[in-house]
Amino acid sequence: MGVGFASWSLFLCLLAVMNINIDTGTITSWFPSKVLDLCACGSGAREINPKQPEELHALDDPKQDHSHAHAYKGTLGEHVHAHDPSTHTNSVDPSSMVFFTIKDLTVGKTMPLYFRKRNPSTSARFLPREKADSIPFSLKELPHLLGFFSFPPDSPQAKSMEYTIRQCEIEPMKGESKLCATSLESMLDFTSGILGLESHFRVLTTSYLTISTTLIQNYTFLKITEENSAPRMVACHSMPYPYAVFYCHTQKSENKVFKVTLKGENGDRVEAIAVCHMDTSRWSPDHASFRVLGIKPGTSNVCHFFPADNLVWVPKTMSIM
Repeated sequence: MGVGFASWSLFLCLLAVMNINIDTGTITSWFPSKVLDLCACGSGAREINPKQPEELHALDDPKQDHSHAHAYKGTLGEHVHAHDPSTHTNSVDPSSMVFFTIKDLTVGKTMPLYFRKRNPSTSARFLPREKADSIPFSLKELPHLLGFFSFPPDSPQAKSMEYTIRQCEIEPMKGESKLCATSLESMLDFTSGILGLESHFRVLTTSYLTISTTLIQNYTFLKITEENSAPRMVACHSMPYPYAVFYCHTQKSENKVFKVTLKGENGDRVEAIAVCHMDTSRWSPDHASFRVLGIKPGTSNVCHFFPADNLVWVPKTMSIM
């Protein structure tokens, strides 16, 4: 019968805690608590988390507009999707206030920024690969999936699931590699394939140093740790789905990674991961960053902060502290 659902997930959690080499013994990865929160342990493995809307900012497919509003709470049966197209206007969506340019990265700089907040204890959990692989994940199987999860076809949950699967089935742009990871194992396999099968890598995440419900406010840059160019990196964005699904992708272009300590006007402190994309020439003119920054493709670099439930995988040799 193999290892049970809960026990296999717990085994993955233990691997993470002990920093044990995975599969070949040559891939060493470091998992912060946020990644451990994704491990499916016990009955809580199938609970759904609250998430807020946001575009797939990092290493995004510039051809697509991914803005879509979602919120989750409770168990699968309480899976709630908040999306009202009538709320979209020509004004800038507050959740898009994460973009800036590399010249803004100066200590003392103050700017309005959006950081979505969520409760990690209620986040969707990864299924083990064996379980995830046994569940279809395609648009043609959507009717079957809705029946499997007991969601009516016209329900908010159904729309949310359809949105995620559609994003996952979009063809990658030129120079991009992508995968929607439905298990921690598939995420690690994809990451090691990009960064090198014998490479050592680790994951970077944004951390909230204070507890607050404020989503957008003026933040001042207190400390900036600059990194060398990161031609090889993988960004993974959490997607709305009954269990954890991450849209992971990478592009062959120059990127720079930063860790920025920020202080909000209400006293909030955030240790945020930012990525700067140095070449935006292939991006769509409709990309949200251009609307926010008032620039055109290829005329400037674009930087953005990652929300706390997104992951950036980088070679372990990078010295960001």
